[in-house]
Amino acid sequence: MKTLVTGATGTVGTHVMRVLTERGAKPRGLVRDHAKGVSVHGPDADLAVGEYSDHDSLRAALDGIGQAFLTCGNHPAQVDWETTFVDAAAAAGVQRIVKLSALGAQVGSPVAFFDAHARIEQHLRAAGMATVQLRPSFKMSTLLAGARGVRQADSFFAPAAGAKIAMIDPRDVADVAAHVLSTDGHDGRAYELTGPEAVTFDDVVAELSAILGRQIRFVPLPDDEAVTQFVAAGTPEWIATNAVTQFGLLRQGSQNQTRDTVRALTGRDPRTLAGFLRDHASAYA
Repeated sequence: MKTLVTGATGTVGTHVMRVLTERGAKPRGLVRDHAKGVSVHGPDADLAVGEYSDHDSLRAALDGIGQAFLTCGNHPAQVDWETTFVDAAAAAGVQRIVKLSALGAQVGSPVAFFDAHARIEQHLRAAGMATVQLRPSFKMSTLLAGARGVRQADSFFAPAAGAKIAMIDPRDVADVAAHVLSTDGHDGRAYELTGPEAVTFDDVVAELSAILGRQIRFVPLPDDEAVTQFVAAGTPEWIATNAVTQFGLLRQGSQNQTRDTVRALTGRDPRTLAGFLRDHASAYA
């Protein structure tokens, strides 16, 4: 069954493409920038250039596709974009969609990201195709947003005082997605995905200190100051505000419990925080 991977140059989609290719499949990647797609996946990759808002490009990308991996970055138009893709996929005869959602997806959530994912899940279930929902916890890749503070001030700034988070390496999310796309028995399931342990931002700076060979400190921020700093660093205000709201839920323990799903599906333990930070040490150096 031919697979379309949306967000094929994104954090998770890039790895899904690579794992499926390593397994002998020939996935098609949906990209906005063909040159970037080639730089990431090579000149022989099957790439379709398109936008969620461009119906003609979606129809072309979905030609001959049996299943799709659906992912989209957080954006105010995310519900419209993803539901447009779902409708286009249904019209094209796609049999299954594996959607990257979020742990905490719920209609009416104070976090707009989570509300959007839940609304898209509802639309997907009503579309008449087989569906699988992947709901990962806080992704370790989000920690890269704090790299500038580490480089410039040996400090990690975040509104995360006391939060214990079972954060997950996005490569584990992608490995689960590739497994689900490559095997049977998952239709109708919703998989909650976490890392191997709940960690704090004190743990983050302790690991960074050991890896970088210098003392890094965690500086907890009040919510209003966090929004101001995130926006000053270039984060759109809508994303910054909702990210800080999400941190409020994390401080309340919303993601402090681990799940064994990654091990159950992939046959191996999920990657650790230390391993992720070692692999991305250059961002903080």
